[in-house]
Amino acid sequence: MATFFAHIKIFDGKEAEFEKVARELWKNTHTLEKDVLRYEYFRSQTPGHYYCLLSFKDFNSFMVHQTSDHHEAPDFGALLESNRLEWLDPVDGASDLPATNPQPLPPGASELARRYSQDHGVVMQDWWLKLRNR
Repeated sequence: MATFFAHIKIFDGKEAEFEKVARELWKNTHTLEKDVLRYEYFRSQTPGHYYCLLSFKDFNSFMVHQTSDHHEAPDFGALLESNRLEWLDPVDGASDLPATNPQPLPPGASELARRYSQDHGVVMQDWWLKLRNR
């Protein structure tokens, strides 16, 4: 499984346009993708800052999302000043999501999927493993 927060900073004045894109992405992701567990957008307390909580059945399901036509369609370069992924590991008994784990891409993965996999690969923290399944 793959779960993370995207920490998103929008260019000044682009909030309404970003929120329109977010609504469309939410709708298409939940309608067209079968392996999405969570995909939700939130406004931060800080103006122009947003979060997206994403959780997929596995890393390759995330890559399917990243390379989908509906994810590739928006002009994110015109909207996002920055975007940082923070990989999360659900706490057993305090979340219904399974643990986050890395996964290799399948043979024949597209060039776009390989690029996203390098840029957005799962980062696991050693301290997570010590606390799992206690």
